[in-house]
Amino acid sequence: MLPDLKNLTLEELEAFIAGFGKERYRARQIMKWLYHHRVSTFEEMTDLAKELRTRLSRKARISSLKLLAVQTSRDGSKKYLFELEDGGLVESVLIPEEGRLTLCISTQVGCAMGCRFCLTGKGGLARDLTTGEILNQILGVAQGLNGKERITNIVLMGMGEPLANYENVTRALKVMTADIGLGLSYRRVTLSTVGLIPQMKRLFKDGVRCRLAVSLNASTQKVRSYLMPISKKYPLQSLLETCRRLPLPPRERITFEYVLIRGINDSETDAQRLTRIIKGVRCKVNLIPYNECPDLPFNRPTIQTVLLFQRILIEEGYTALLRESRGEDISAACGQLRGRIKGS
Repeated sequence: MLPDLKNLTLEELEAFIAGFGKERYRARQIMKWLYHHRVSTFEEMTDLAKELRTRLSRKARISSLKLLAVQTSRDGSKKYLFELEDGGLVESVLIPEEGRLTLCISTQVGCAMGCRFCLTGKGGLARDLTTGEILNQILGVAQGLNGKERITNIVLMGMGEPLANYENVTRALKVMTADIGLGLSYRRVTLSTVGLIPQMKRLFKDGVRCRLAVSLNASTQKVRSYLMPISKKYPLQSLLETCRRLPLPPRERITFEYVLIRGINDSETDAQRLTRIIKGVRCKVNLIPYNECPDLPFNRPTIQTVLLFQRILIEEGYTALLRESRGEDISAACGQLRGRIKGS
């Protein structure tokens, strides 16, 4: 199969163009056609010479995803089911909020992390998504928006663990945040991880810009290891120490995501312990009441429990936001994405 130009960053595209004797600046023209004008054929790239367009069509291709279905929730969220070239399926969720339109995208087909409270990992990992497949979720959803709508925020919180697909995800992040690419501010792009410590450090070492969210979900190593097997490899204490040492830019904070599960991690003691273990980390906490699923043996806490947990954090000086999941009625909420055709 011919190489997909959407798998390349600007620098890689410049090298590709130079490889068959063309000026490197042509890469910027091609990037504009791909991500600003969002063309699907080389013939549409009208400021390129016909000879170059013909040669490109013989040497490369422009990928896209096949949209199989769109489901709309009562709250206005939309879940998109895309088919990949090999028949794999992934889901993306568009979340309308006041003043912004957030798209949650996937980075893998399935997931290998095996978190007990998440449906995505029940079927295991099929494969990583390519850079182009990650970006094409954004382009595919944007194509169906009306002229007044524009995706303002991207969250890599769909199917898969982004940092387990490091190379493709970081390439995609570079395209998302490049002026010549999708032109998003890095402050509007959030990557969520279960806490793969080496890749977290590498993200900063490589200078890849995005907001970082860490899925914490417990205040003790014992409970976190039960809920999230990855904690056996990267213990809670090591993860928090890594978060303390990350070279965050001024005024930037890590977001700790904490899914509240009845009787597991939602007690007053858990809240008080959480305030102690995250001391010294520039952070805020997003509290997410668990989204119940028939296939999983966990329950959502009462609203009184959730509010008490939040109050304990706030009284200790933390920013603690209550995040009500969207799209629960169409299985589009946190932990519910499975990449399946409806009814299967």
